[in-house]
Amino acid sequence: MFVDEVTVALKAGDGGDGCISFRREKYLPKGGPNGGDGGSGGNVLLICDENMGDLTPYRFKGHAKARNGEPGRGRDQYGKNGEDCTLRLPPGTIVYDTASGFKVAELLDHEQEVLLLQGGQGGMGNVHFKSSTNQTPRESTPGKPGESGEFRFVIKTIADIGLVGFPNAGKSTLISCITEARPKTAAYPFTTLNPNVGVIHYEEQHDRLFLADIPGLIEGASENRGLGHRFLRHIERCTVLVFVIDMAAQDGRKPFEDYAQLLEELRLYDPALLEKERLVVANKMDLPAFEENLKAFQEETKVPVIELSCLEEQGLDNLKDQLYQIVRKD
Repeated sequence: MFVDEVTVALKAGDGGDGCISFRREKYLPKGGPNGGDGGSGGNVLLICDENMGDLTPYRFKGHAKARNGEPGRGRDQYGKNGEDCTLRLPPGTIVYDTASGFKVAELLDHEQEVLLLQGGQGGMGNVHFKSSTNQTPRESTPGKPGESGEFRFVIKTIADIGLVGFPNAGKSTLISCITEARPKTAAYPFTTLNPNVGVIHYEEQHDRLFLADIPGLIEGASENRGLGHRFLRHIERCTVLVFVIDMAAQDGRKPFEDYAQLLEELRLYDPALLEKERLVVANKMDLPAFEENLKAFQEETKVPVIELSCLEEQGLDNLKDQLYQIVRKD
């Protein structure tokens, strides 16, 4: 199961208390204060890790805490700082403060590090309070508490290409044909419930592109119906959107109406999505109704299409070439 959203309670370590202590040795009965400072509490750090696929490690562990700093000791011994709590998250993770709803961090690059919560500062020992008028201070300060909070981790998939289409349009079959990903495919809607990311290899160019197969849209997705916003947020970072249209339309749908509805759902969610480069794939060209529906589609939309049959593996190389030219046009 692909876990793309979790809520966790996090706590940085508290600082250790300062120490009250006096030097007491033979021939030095009044050696003065020697209480050390407390150690600082550990921080909560977030690290972007491209080897992480999703947020599964945090699904059943909804809390984490850094270590507290050790208290100071006599003989001017400072307490040890608490160990940091490090959380590794996949690229594309956004961190929200649940109390305010504000975005506090966004992890995009491998090994990017974010200080989320600061550990508490250690308290001062009584050695700091010695003065000419107070040779035996019995005063220290406690360690300060570490920061804490509840946070929501949300993944927005990072991919060069996003497949957009209604359920059962053939997106999962397409990604299995041009990448090594093997998503579940079947002859019913909503076979894909979670994003699948595959890699398109270009051996001659010694390059690769990442392609995301997103769960199918339904009418009203922009209002969070169906998989709604959980789908739409995964295409925000894609360079190019590939609209996969079932041109055979065996269920009586009209392909040009499907295309118009997809554009409308994207516009209602975020108009900026319509500014992205896009390709239209006319899928299932091996089925009888394809030609008639394709002609009607082109008359209505005036949009160029790439004809495709995943079953007969026709049009796949042309699609790959055009995707590469768009993504790597710079």
